[in-house]
Amino acid sequence: MSRALIAIGLLLVAIGLLWPWLRRVPIGRLPGDLVFHVGRTTVYVPLATMLIVSVVLSLLLWWLRR
Repeated sequence: MSRALIAIGLLLVAIGLLWPWLRRVPIGRLPGDLVFHVGRTTVYVPLATMLIVSVVLSLLLWWLRR
């Protein structure tokens, strides 16, 4: 468990350091992400983004448990 927490912490630090370049990656605006505009209300449902995040995290955690 401690190795997983350290790895997650290092990942968050890396994301924080790389944030200026990561903002340009189109994650969050993928073709499977749904956006509904009704009047002045906007509802955003990031289906494709969450699927990719789930697969990446699953692979990362599987790799850490080995």
